[in-house]
Amino acid sequence: MKFAFAGIDFLGGVFESLVEAGWTPIKLFTRPCDGIYDHNEVVVAQARRHRLPMQLSRIKASDMEALAQSHGRDWALVVAGYPWLIRDWRGSAAYGVNFHPSPLPMGRGPYPLFKAVADAHTEWGVTAHVLGEEGFDTGDILAQERFALSGDETHESLLSKCQIAARRLAAGPIARDLPARWRGAEPQGEGSYWPRVTDADRTLDFRSDVAAILRRVRAFGTIETIARLGDNRVYVAAAEGWSEPHRHTPGTVVHRYRRHIVIAARDGYIQLNRWSPVAMTEAGHLGR
Repeated sequence: MKFAFAGIDFLGGVFESLVEAGWTPIKLFTRPCDGIYDHNEVVVAQARRHRLPMQLSRIKASDMEALAQSHGRDWALVVAGYPWLIRDWRGSAAYGVNFHPSPLPMGRGPYPLFKAVADAHTEWGVTAHVLGEEGFDTGDILAQERFALSGDETHESLLSKCQIAARRLAAGPIARDLPARWRGAEPQGEGSYWPRVTDADRTLDFRSDVAAILRRVRAFGTIETIARLGDNRVYVAAAEGWSEPHRHTPGTVVHRYRRHIVIAARDGYIQLNRWSPVAMTEAGHLGR
C-alpha cells in the first residue's frame, strides 16, 4: 500500500517498519525540531533516500487532494508524533491512522509518557487508531499493544518500550491487515486527556516522600526536573535518596560536597548528583 507519513523521529520507526513490510512511501510531512528534545533527522534521511517530497508546514486539505491527484485515493495517511490536528483527509485517502503512545482511551494528549511514570502506572501501551478529525487521539481503535512497567521505570526506558511496540504494531496488524482492522475498528468510549506538562509538573516537591520525588526524577529523565534551592532553581539530571527520620524542614539543604547537594524530604533525604543552574530567561519553558 502507498502511504504518506506525518511525524518526527519520536515514533519514526513506524515509517521504517511499513517500508520493510512492503508499503510504498509517497511523501513526508514533518515539522521544525529544536535538535535537543525533538528530532527529525532520521525521517528526513529516509525521505531523501526514497526521494520523497517533504513538507514542514501544517497539512492542509489541498495537500491531501494533491496527493490524491497524483496517486489516486487508495493510500493511507500514517501519523506518529505530529503536533497538529489533521482535518479533511477523508475523500483524499482511503485510510488515516495515528500511532499514540498510550493505552487509549487513557492518556490522550501531546506526550503522556512523563505522567505515566510519575503516577506509577504498572501497565502501559501503544495504540493505532483511526485518525479523528474533531479531536486528538479519539478515533476508533485499530490495534493496541500493552506491556508492563517496572517499579523503577524511567522516561527513557518507557520511551524505548513505546517505540518498539509501535514498530510491532506497524509491521504486524497495520501493515498486514489494515482493511479488515478498519472495518472492525472499536470505539474508544470515555477516556482521559493529559495536557502538555509545565514547569510546575517538573518541579520537585520536597514535602513529598523520597520514593515519590525519585519517581518524578525518573519520569522526566534527560528532560530534567527542577529543584528550588532557597531563592535559586536548578535543573536536576540525576538524583538518589534514602529514607531516614529527621527534624529538618523539607527543602532544607543539609549537606554539600563538591557538586553533590543533599536536601531534606518528608521522610528522608534526596541527593542531587547531576544538576545545572536555571537561567532567569528560561523560566516558564519546557526544557532549555
